[in-house]
Amino acid sequence: MANLLSIVTFLPALAALILAVFLRGGDAAADRNAKWLALIATTATFVISLFILFQFDASNTGFQMVEEGDWILGLKYKMGVDGISVLFVMLTTFMMPLTIAASWAVKSRVKEYMIAFLLLETLMLGVFMALDLVLFYLFFEGGLIPMFLIIGIWGGKNRIYAAFKFFLYTFLGSVLMLVAMVAMYTDAGTTDIPTLLTHEFSTGSFEVLGVHILGGLQTMLWLAFFASFAVKMPMWPVHTWLPDAHVQAPTAGSVVLAAILLKMGGYGFLRFSLPMFPVGSEVMAPLVFWMSAIAIVYTSLVALVQDDMKKLIAYSSVAHMGYVTMGIFAANQQGVDGAIFQMLSHGFISGALFLCVGVIYDRMHTREIDAYGGLVNRMPAYALIFMFFTMANVGLPGTSGFVGEFLTLMGIFQVNTWVALFAASGVILSASYALWLYRRVVFGDLIKESLKTIRDMTSRERAIFAPLVIMTLWLGVYPSAALDIVGPSVEALLSNYDTAVAAADLGGDAQVAEANH
Repeated sequence: MANLLSIVTFLPALAALILAVFLRGGDAAADRNAKWLALIATTATFVISLFILFQFDASNTGFQMVEEGDWILGLKYKMGVDGISVLFVMLTTFMMPLTIAASWAVKSRVKEYMIAFLLLETLMLGVFMALDLVLFYLFFEGGLIPMFLIIGIWGGKNRIYAAFKFFLYTFLGSVLMLVAMVAMYTDAGTTDIPTLLTHEFSTGSFEVLGVHILGGLQTMLWLAFFASFAVKMPMWPVHTWLPDAHVQAPTAGSVVLAAILLKMGGYGFLRFSLPMFPVGSEVMAPLVFWMSAIAIVYTSLVALVQDDMKKLIAYSSVAHMGYVTMGIFAANQQGVDGAIFQMLSHGFISGALFLCVGVIYDRMHTREIDAYGGLVNRMPAYALIFMFFTMANVGLPGTSGFVGEFLTLMGIFQVNTWVALFAASGVILSASYALWLYRRVVFGDLIKESLKTIRDMTSRERAIFAPLVIMTLWLGVYPSAALDIVGPSVEALLSNYDTAVAAADLGGDAQVAEANH
């Protein structure tokens, strides 16, 4: 199928355009039509995206199905996928129909709500397929706008504060990335990402304000990109926008934020930081290790004292992303494989946990943990689903959550045993806050009058959770389904990384790094 990537990317935007131009909003029939059109469009996008997966050759470590041409103002339009990006494309197209289906209870400005999510899907897919720096930046920053509107219009009581905090944090981080991109274009003379992957940026050491900078230009560029991707992940200590955004966002907004938007930071590290600035990555890796380890322990402890379910799961997301950043900068096969797997797994599990909160919020209109208790007596199906994803979030063997955490810890253990030991305590802490939450919401006697008439999950809600249960179990039992696709591309990336680090003049550190990898 010609131009398959462009079709998948822009089909949701086309549906948004149809909604905007041809569908009048306001009455019940128009709202229902808007929901159905959005659901059909996102489902069609997922079905067509399966052809990308079917045509993808995992043994080919280069970019595949490349589409390119001239764009406006002399800019290049270039799209493609490799083993690192293809599964993020699939995660996005898989999650969006479920997100739309979970939005059936939305009553206000339904047409605009659906348009925002459809445009957001196009922009997120563009991030994972763009093979030009300018195109990547436009997609990366463009995604802020629909999410800003989703939080700011359809969010909770403090939605305006949360929306602006989300926008300013992520936008300010990306300004440095833009400056770095200009520097890269000046140095390499191109914005073509495949070309930049083979370009050797300067590694000569120099001094800035009396501080000796190892790795030269590479380290400076690495830091500029790190500022953007660390906020997007988000890493400690620039994570504070996430709990506010999650708490105020509507359920579907939280699902997209946790399942897909956070993954853009990790993807950026894998697409830019490791392959383009290998020496900078090697120099700054210890900083990332300890930031990640602190994030895992600190945010897990913070999660333990939350009284809002969404906030607890939001802090849990920060902790789980800590494993991802550790695995990526361990720069070995187990670490990077585990980081990618953890991001995919977290997409299904955290998305499902936010949907679990949404199920009872739709009925009771509160997320306070103290407002619940004894739900198993009235909602046995819900209790079962919630327990399954709670266990997956903890990393129970047999679920996808276990595989990602195990591989990242294995990867970091080969590089720094102290960081691995510190981070491993997060496994115990995650069990503490997850089981504490489940115990207070689901178990116990049903003593609150307001809960005595609560209804169990509807058939629509069960249908939304079914694919998430299947994927979490399938990847937990058969992780090779994902690892066989990403493995060859990761191997090629790390081979180039090790060669570049060994060739750089970093003294004994380079030999140590080469031995570890």
